[in-house]
Amino acid sequence: MSEKIATRVTSISNRSEPLLGSGGGGVASLGEVWRWGSDNMLPYALSLLARRSVAHRRIINDKADYIAGKGVVCDERNLLLSSFVQSVNGEGDTLRSIVARLAMDEAMFGNAFLEVVTNADREFLSLYHIDASKCRIAGDSQSVVLHHNWAAFNKAEAQSIALYPRFEEMEDGTMRTVVHYKDYEPMFSHYGVAPYVAGLDAAAIVYKTDRWNISRIDNSFQLSGVMLLDGVVDSEAEADRMVRLAEEKFGGKPGQVLFVLRDGEAADSNSSRFVPIDTSSDGDWHSLHAQAESDLVVAHSWFRSLSGLDYASGFSSERILHEYEVALNTVILPKQAQLLEPIRRIVGDVLGIDASSLDIVNRPPSRTKPSYMRIWEARKLDGLDYDENSAEQQRYLAELGSRYGE
Repeated sequence: MSEKIATRVTSISNRSEPLLGSGGGGVASLGEVWRWGSDNMLPYALSLLARRSVAHRRIINDKADYIAGKGVVCDERNLLLSSFVQSVNGEGDTLRSIVARLAMDEAMFGNAFLEVVTNADREFLSLYHIDASKCRIAGDSQSVVLHHNWAAFNKAEAQSIALYPRFEEMEDGTMRTVVHYKDYEPMFSHYGVAPYVAGLDAAAIVYKTDRWNISRIDNSFQLSGVMLLDGVVDSEAEADRMVRLAEEKFGGKPGQVLFVLRDGEAADSNSSRFVPIDTSSDGDWHSLHAQAESDLVVAHSWFRSLSGLDYASGFSSERILHEYEVALNTVILPKQAQLLEPIRRIVGDVLGIDASSLDIVNRPPSRTKPSYMRIWEARKLDGLDYDENSAEQQRYLAELGSRYGE
């Protein structure tokens, strides 16, 4: 790669995070941004849910991995485009790594943000992923406002960048814009909606049933119930102290056993006793967990075998390949097109090159035929016409051999 190409493609600065300088319109106050959720904290809630719900997080991770694919390819004869794919900013991030982060935000939030950096003369191009939880749309819908902690908003710490296709000059002399990816939802104009929105309760159930099992383990699987304590006390404070002492010594995890102090003289019996709560509904909890997992997969528009939820019942490569083929055509390819389309356009506009050859490599998670099988053997196995001596096949095999060093 020539020095000229490297200079044009990569950023002129050496930093891992995008430089977020204040734009010409200034930084908006908290009241001048469109709220993301009723309290403007929806991304924080979705992030927390994704970190707590096992099946929910697995589906998000798998969708993002499949959408990011195995790499980004292009026409290798286009040296400028090829070098850009290998390094899209001053930190050497590949285009595939940027796409992977965008895909993760899209799967988790239904929104993703990409910063584009160049200069007035279009001498270079850099792309940076911006954490979607830090972004809010300005009230005029012309820029993105960024803040490191929206729960403690400080206008002096906030920064703004123009929304694509409008570029804005920053204090460092660069021209910047932000591409906002969002999943369309009727009645929502400024933000996209997470694709699993109908499965939020299911994700919460999966998390809560897991927490219930953890509480049982913490409590050594002892029965839940009410412990009636006999005793005579002089004050409410003394009664509260006795109950708290009993909870600390005998209660296990708080909430598993409810301690009640009663007046020993007024009680029917002069002895303390434990009243167990029936826990014969364990099977119902298991069914509730399983049903919530199934609902969650449906809400994500995803497939159980692609998220490892059916491995306990046996590994079926045929089913995995079938569901992968459906997912590829209904979820993966449309999402890849959504992510790459603005990037192709920006590369063409800024660098002045044809970026139509940019594409993502997709490979199935498993193979039904071994790699050493010849083409005519595979066709024979599938019941198709074959000719092991076909000249066309021999040429194809020769090309494969030279390509992979066989």
